[in-house]
Amino acid sequence: MIRLAILLASAIFNASTLPAAASQCASPTAIAATRTHWVAVRRQFNNATDHEAACRAYAASFYESVTTRQAAASCTAGADITVLDSEINAFNDLLATKCGG
Repeated sequence: MIRLAILLASAIFNASTLPAAASQCASPTAIAATRTHWVAVRRQFNNATDHEAACRAYAASFYESVTTRQAAASCTAGADITVLDSEINAFNDLLATKCGG
């Protein structure tokens, strides 16, 4: 549990300090493609027997969703931000329910 908390704190801290990611706008097309990838990750690891691999994939996708949201925040419409927020929440919930214990 402590490792997960450290990983999440590190991901949030790193996301807030990535000037390269923050300076680039995420296009709606790129956001859609990335969301398709996240759906595939959730499907692939939904009933995974390799618990560690699933948790790593969820954590990586959570981090990617946070950095994508940060990049999109400065240049896309509110609808894109809302969609990205729902993706962040979905991975956060997966981390809490499948990797938190």
